[in-house]
Amino acid sequence: MSREMQIYLQKNFSMYVFVTVLFIMGVIFGALLVNALSVEQKQEISSFLSSFFQLVNQGNLNGGAVSFQHVFVMNVKWIFLIWIFGLSVIGFPLILLLDFLKGVLVGFTVGYLVGQLSWHGLLFALAAIAPQNLLFIPAIIIASVSSISFSLYLIKNRFFQKICTLYPQFVSFSLVALAMIFVMGAASILEAYLSPMMMHWITPTLTSLKGN
Repeated sequence: MSREMQIYLQKNFSMYVFVTVLFIMGVIFGALLVNALSVEQKQEISSFLSSFFQLVNQGNLNGGAVSFQHVFVMNVKWIFLIWIFGLSVIGFPLILLLDFLKGVLVGFTVGYLVGQLSWHGLLFALAAIAPQNLLFIPAIIIASVSSISFSLYLIKNRFFQKICTLYPQFVSFSLVALAMIFVMGAASILEAYLSPMMMHWITPTLTSLKGN
């Protein structure tokens, strides 16, 4: 590890811990939201899942290049929003909100699957959600910390720094966002090609369970 990287990690360690804890809180909150669903809402989601499992089991789930393009665009939007919010002196609360919401989405999805299908639901979640999120979540956290750091830098120095002084910080912050876009590309490949294949292997068991 280079000295520059060590300095960067030491400088932003507390921020990484904070953002990670915030994301985990979102996951917990999302899992708890499952218990707040009404009977009608649970029945609607269960009906949707049954149709989805049958679709996957029949091999009719869209995948490939078209799916990759759609997923990649959606994933890049997260990085773009985080980058845009980082450019604003008041944008960092919105970055934290995005991180929390992503945690809620993951927690709710996994919580519902596990609540309805026990360990089979956990297995499906590992196939459908885990592969891409192993890259997506770290990319979101890294981009968020970089954007928050830049936003705080703007707040601290808005009255003292000239544009030429801010330029190196802006370039570094933007390069991190660009690197995370490439990570999102890898995550999108997993979501478009690997996850559908893994779901196809698992759904026959889930379909039989839902039918019983």
